[in-house]
Formats: sequence, structure tokens, C-alpha cells
Amino acid sequence: MVSAFDAHLMQKALDAAWAYQVLTFPNPAVGAVVSNDQGDILGIGAHQKAGFPHAEVLALKAAYQTLTNDVRICDIDDATELHTFLKTHHNHLFHTLSLHVTLEPCHHFGRTPPCSSLIEALHLKRVVIGSYDASQAQGGGAYLQSKGIDVRFGCLKEACDLLLSPFTCKEQKRPFRFFKLALSANGVATGGIITSLDSRIMVHRLRDRCDLLVIGGNTVRTDRPILDARLCDGHAPDVLIFSKQNDFDRTIPLFDVLHRSVIVTPDLTKINDYSMVMVEGGQNLLNALSDEIQWYLIFESPHEKEGKTIVLPSGLQKIFAQRVGEDTMSWYFKHV
Repeated sequence: MVSAFDAHLMQKALDAAWAYQVLTFPNPAVGAVVSNDQGDILGIGAHQKAGFPHAEVLALKAAYQTLTNDVRICDIDDATELHTFLKTHHNHLFHTLSLHVTLEPCHHFGRTPPCSSLIEALHLKRVVIGSYDASQAQGGGAYLQSKGIDVRFGCLKEACDLLLSPFTCKEQKRPFRFFKLALSANGVATGGIITSLDSRIMVHRLRDRCDLLVIGGNTVRTDRPILDARLCDGHAPDVLIFSKQNDFDRTIPLFDVLHRSVIVTPDLTKINDYSMVMVEGGQNLLNALSDEIQWYLIFESPHEKEGKTIVLPSGLQKIFAQRVGEDTMSWYFKHV
């Protein structure tokens, strides 16, 4: 039985992680919360990008700042340096505190040191874990238990497993596929720019983490897009144009991006050659792929627009929402 206390803190960790979903790929999105016995949150952290500090480390960094007001840690962003600083200066501040984390702490030395060794060194009183880690980094929970730390598994496990979906697909060598839509306040998805610059920058950040974009043939012919990640100086993914006809004007900008492959095909078989796949399109592509896609990312503007209201797939469950500039960005999951 999961207590209301643990569920509340794990939900805070989930919310922190969802803000970086896909942006951490090929690493998992992970969130963590450090608290005291009274339930006061001392630090929240979320993994933000592969190679950067893990969620546990950032939550412990924030908790250290809260407890000490030691400004020396504020400017430390490197994962290894943060591990070293906290191990050296913790002064037994953490031994009565709890850590709630959506994924079992890593137990191997990859691009960053193992979180399990840091948690052991600080000797937290309690670690509450959502999902088990089945990757090469597994074993952190059992290791911490062996060092006398109270470790609990399975808190909000279903929600934590959902958060982990892109990483699970990667470990199973399957593509993670999601459909991105931009909608006006009255549900229109056509007629030029709909959302704010902040949302468009976020979409480019997502494209930078993808290795394939899927788009419909009619959209290519009408909008003549480039589909790159220039707004964040990022990597432009390959493009799959879902079309029965290969009659495209090759001066359309998306065909002229360096180091990009453009595939024109009437089926989706090629998707299986990729890891992170974002679909961008409107009603026709939504309808065509309704049986293929479970995840939907919708950017909604507060402004109305003239045009035909789009019909979304039935059975969408909102998992997370956050503000991006003046817009709202929401993740939805469709159970099949």
C-alpha cells in the first residue's frame, strides 16, 4: 500500500520529469524529490539532457542549498564535480531525509558517476523508487538496501512506467512514436503559424532529439516546410513523407538539409529503423495513423483562429500539462 505522503512526493517527482520528456533521450526522463519527515520539500530535480547531472543529484544539490545557503554549489553544473562537492561537504545533513525518485538510481559509471554511490555517501534515511531499472545501470536499489538504507519500490509504479516509455522502447530496440499537434484555442490546426515562438523553440528542441520526422504528403506540398531544428541550433532529423505519390518539388526546403535522408513511402515500415519518431501533421495524418500512435503531444494557443476544428482520436488520457510561453503543452496517452 502506497501512503498518501509517498504518493504526493512521487507525483512531484513525476511532474518535474515530464517537463523534460523526450529532451533527455537517449536517457530516460527522471524526476526526484528530497524531503524531511514532516513532508517539507527541500529540493526537486529532473534530468534535463544526456550527459548532464541526474535527477537525484540535482534534487540533492537543491536540498543542500536549502539547508546551508552555501552559494559555492550554485555554480557547479558538472555531474562529477557535484558528486565530489556533496560527498565532501554534506556534513551529515542528509541522514534524516528521504529521496523519492521515479526510476531506480543508477549503479554504474557511464557519462556520469553512479547515483547509488552518492546516496550511500550521504546516507539518506529512506529512498522511495517508482520504476525498476532494467538497463545496464540496474541494481542501485538493492545496493542501497545492502548499505542499510530503507528502500521502498513500486510507488506510483504505473505512472512512473508510463513516464519511462521512450527509454523502455529504446532498451527493447523499438521506436518510440508520438504525434505532435499545434492547435488554436478553438481547435484549428491549419492556416499558418498557430503557437508562440516559445512553443516553436520547444518543438525544435524535440526535433533535435528525434532521428525521424513523419509528415504527410499534402502538408509538404502546401506548406513547403524545412523541418529542421534551427531555432535551437540543433540536429535536423531524417524525414519520412507518408505519401502514395512521389511527385514532390525537390526545391522544397526539407530536401536541401545537409546530412538528412528523405524517404517517400506509402507505408511506415522504415520507422522501425529509427529510435525516436515524431509525427507532425493534421487531420488526414491523424486519421491514417490512429491505430499506430499511442502518444500525442499537443501545443494549444490561447488565441482562436478561423478554420475547421480538428477531430482528435477518442480515448486520449491527459498525463501532464505545462505552460510554454503563453501556450499550454500537454502529453496524452491512448490506451489500446
